[in-house]
Order: sequence, then C-alpha cells, then structure tokens
Amino acid sequence: MKERKAVLTRETRETKISLELNLDGTGMYNVDCPIGFFSHMLQAFCKHGLFDLKGTLQGDLDVDQHHLVEDTGIVLGQLFACALGDCRGIYRSGFCIYPMDETLAQAAVDFGGRSYLVCEAGLSGVPLISMGTKGTEGSFQTDTFTDFWQGFVSGAKCNVHLDTIRGRSDHHKMEALFKAAAKAIRSAVEQDPRRHDIPSTKGVIV
Repeated sequence: MKERKAVLTRETRETKISLELNLDGTGMYNVDCPIGFFSHMLQAFCKHGLFDLKGTLQGDLDVDQHHLVEDTGIVLGQLFACALGDCRGIYRSGFCIYPMDETLAQAAVDFGGRSYLVCEAGLSGVPLISMGTKGTEGSFQTDTFTDFWQGFVSGAKCNVHLDTIRGRSDHHKMEALFKAAAKAIRSAVEQDPRRHDIPSTKGVIV
C-alpha cells in the first residue's frame, strides 16, 4: 500500500506552523503547541482517528489565539489533501455519533472536493480558563473552535457537518466533536478493498 504521508510548513507574519501527517498511523501525537486545551483537542483527534501528527505551532498569542488556531486548521486540512492525492480507493464519506458524559455529538464528512462547513456546536463563547503549564497558554477562546474547522475544510477541500445534539459543558462539547470528527474522517479516508478507482461518478474529485 502506498504511504499516505505529507509534510508542510506555513509561515506568515502572524504564525509559523510546521506539521507532518501520516494517515495510516497509530494515533501518535508529538506537537509542540503553546495552547494547552488546543493541544488536548489535537491529541484526541489523532488518538481517535489513528493519525500520526508531529511538528511545531508558533503564533502571535500576544494578539489573539485566532490566527494560530485557524492557520493550524488550514495546514492540517492541506496535509490531508496532499496525503490523499486524487482520493483513489477511499470510502470518501464518514459519519460518527460520539457520547461524552452528558454530551452527545455527531460529525459527518465528505472528501468530495468542495469546501463547506456547518458547525452547530452550541458553545457559550466564554473562554475556558486553566492554570496552564510552563510555556503554554492557560486559556482557550471557544469561539476559535469554528475557526479551526473552517480552516480545515478550506485546506482539505471537504464538507464537514458538526452538531452538538445535547450537552452542558463547553469542554465536553468540543472534545466530543473533535473525537466524532476524527472517527468520521478516519472512516472517510480508509481504503475500500473493493474500490480501485476514484469514488465519484465524475471520475475526478474537484
């Protein structure tokens, strides 16, 4: 089986992001991320999707978390697009309903070549606050959750729907949605043993 890996670096006046992705990994996560909760979400994404991800994330956190979180989504999406190539032989779409305590979340994805996000996460917009650890940001701006996924669909050229069916805790809502998305994406990018062509009646994913 052809290795499905990709390496990318994106550098602007606001952020510098270098990441390496292996679609067919074991869930290994080794990313130097300065935002504690965001790192927790990326690690959960890798663990539940069985994606390997390593690299470094740097950004202008003295301004806002928005730039770094959104740009990370863009780069991660581009990595998926690069690793998938023409999408030959994959299932293309995936779906997952994921429970986490009082929260129930669902995610659906289609790697059909068109970027579109529907995100009904039901978040309060109030930042999560923690003590953080040395060298990491203790808070997380919950409004950047949507920014990350908008960046991801733009980079990956995929269609993603994220919905919180019910829940109370913003932490649980975001974590359940990341895990649901990981499992849905894993299902979509898995190679179908019965398919050897491009999964589209058009004959191309555009």
